[in-house]
Amino acid sequence: MTPGLLFSPIQIGSMALRNRLVRSATAEKLCLPDGRPEERTFDIYRRLAHGGIGLIISGHAYVDPRGKCHAQMMGAYDDALTPALARLAECAHKDGARIALQINHGGRACDPAVVDEPVAPSPVAAENRPVPRELTPTEISELTAAFGRAAGRARAAGFDAVQIHAAHGYLIGQFLSPLVNHRTDHYGGSLENRARFLHEVARSVRRAVGVGFPVLVKLGVSDHTEGGLTVAEGAEVAGWLADWGIDAIETSAGLQGAVQTRITRPQREAYLLESARAVRHYSPLPIILVGGLRSRPVMEQLLAEEGIDLVSLSRPLIREPDLPRKLENDPEGRAECVSCNRCWPRTPGEGIACKRKQGEMGTPTA
Repeated sequence: MTPGLLFSPIQIGSMALRNRLVRSATAEKLCLPDGRPEERTFDIYRRLAHGGIGLIISGHAYVDPRGKCHAQMMGAYDDALTPALARLAECAHKDGARIALQINHGGRACDPAVVDEPVAPSPVAAENRPVPRELTPTEISELTAAFGRAAGRARAAGFDAVQIHAAHGYLIGQFLSPLVNHRTDHYGGSLENRARFLHEVARSVRRAVGVGFPVLVKLGVSDHTEGGLTVAEGAEVAGWLADWGIDAIETSAGLQGAVQTRITRPQREAYLLESARAVRHYSPLPIILVGGLRSRPVMEQLLAEEGIDLVSLSRPLIREPDLPRKLENDPEGRAECVSCNRCWPRTPGEGIACKRKQGEMGTPTA
């Protein structure tokens, strides 16, 4: 069987991947109060690696206790967490996958039950969240250093890469967004100023991990909201990332993400393709496309015709962690996931899992 581009190897910096399939960062919500993963988290990573994925991007890990988004979030804020992170890396490596730690700070998006005083670029509240306190320049410098230390822990733990989370309305995305960032100092106003925090984080991370270690960015290319970051602005930021030492870009969008439902036919797949096309116009870096990808023919077409280098999946792998092996054996294969969005946990300790029963809501159609 001809493997096609999807199952051809690719290199990102020093990281060699066995195929072009990426598990997009997915918050498992299965960590202890101090940020250490529960045993069920390790099981998820073992199944993903055994299922044939090329690269696993971890659920987001907070770099500072003030940036913890929810009670079950993974932590990377302290050296004491390095052994647990090393176990995650071992789970991936045992079956030939590579793994990146996604590092993040929630900013104003932090659950007020977890963070007493949320912080943000400006005192602009998110929906159903308290008004955050504006960060001082000194605090911004401290958080920049915290991202670097977290990246250093990832490398010490045996991870193959790190991914900086600059999307979905978390702290770095808040700095990029004119809806949230109303600062009048050199972190606000122009696009270059609003991107300064991301630039400084990238520089701190690169300094911590050294030359050659892959650093990725998940970039919210637009806010998908009137008055917010536009696609043109986001693509321009993407064009700066190579000069900032970044090795690949995963494109996303939306102040709270851009998740669509009922993706049951090819025409509804790749709903963030336009953002990736805009980024490709500005950036020579490898592009990882996420957003509703479900079928191998669509993935192969994107890789062959759209300048996309890798494809990234979240919800399909919650239902089928062995989906890569299934697709490799079937040129017409597609995921069982119909994007009903019932996989997210509703109660503490439940964790992420597919709740759709076999045959429920019909079968995906071509």
